Amino acid sequence: MKKLCAVELDHVWTYFGEQLIHQDISFCLESGEILGLVGLSGSGKTTLLREMIGLESPSRGSLKILGEQAQESSSMECRRRRDHIGVLFQNGALFSALNVFDNIAFPLKEMGIGDEDLINQMVCMKLAMVGLNAHDAMQKPSELSGGMVKRAAMARALILEPELLLLDEPTSGLDPIAGEDFVTLLRQLHQKLNFTVVMVTHDLHVLRDLCTKVAVLADHHLVAFDSLGKVLECDHSFIQQFFHNNRAERVFT
Repeated sequence: MKKLCAVELDHVWTYFGEQLIHQDISFCLESGEILGLVGLSGSGKTTLLREMIGLESPSRGSLKILGEQAQESSSMECRRRRDHIGVLFQNGALFSALNVFDNIAFPLKEMGIGDEDLINQMVCMKLAMVGLNAHDAMQKPSELSGGMVKRAAMARALILEPELLLLDEPTSGLDPIAGEDFVTLLRQLHQKLNFTVVMVTHDLHVLRDLCTKVAVLADHHLVAFDSLGKVLECDHSFIQQFFHNNRAERVFT
């Protein structure tokens, strides 16, 4: 039986002034899938994430998130929908003045939850999920390694137990070992929690090892949306350049 669409775009166009970003993009990402979003710099990948969050709106077309029309929502409905969306920004975007515990607890307090015992329990649970301990929780972001920052940011993204997780270059800036550890962590969390994932990534190993679907943006269009194996068969020039160079061939063969 076909699953419901967690993210559904129907003939989406996006302009910044007179500059065209997206032209007539449509796809349905089913619940529980992990989508890797690929494209050249300036192709509109991050803009698409921002539209899914609700920070931007398409100029034309329809965008549904978790079954709800994104553009026509009231501010209260937008906030309620965002409670079901976790976001991990490229550099973690942790608050530098707060320690890890308070960073992770921040969304709970923003919701008005005042029960300190409940907050403590939920934060400790998410710390354990991402492999951080009580000592790590008391550290400031500047005292953490890049991999630990990503783990802390993941814990914060998961604190409200979202149905949809949006990631912007999650392995960017990590060494190969930390990057592999993060991929393993995300796979384990996905198997346990079964959320839907949309991630912007250029990491070929992430696309191979983690993504159930790959979307390719080029020339303002969505030129491919399918499993990695099917995308590799496409003859678009960008796909040939990105997926069939010498480095990529070593990853995919």
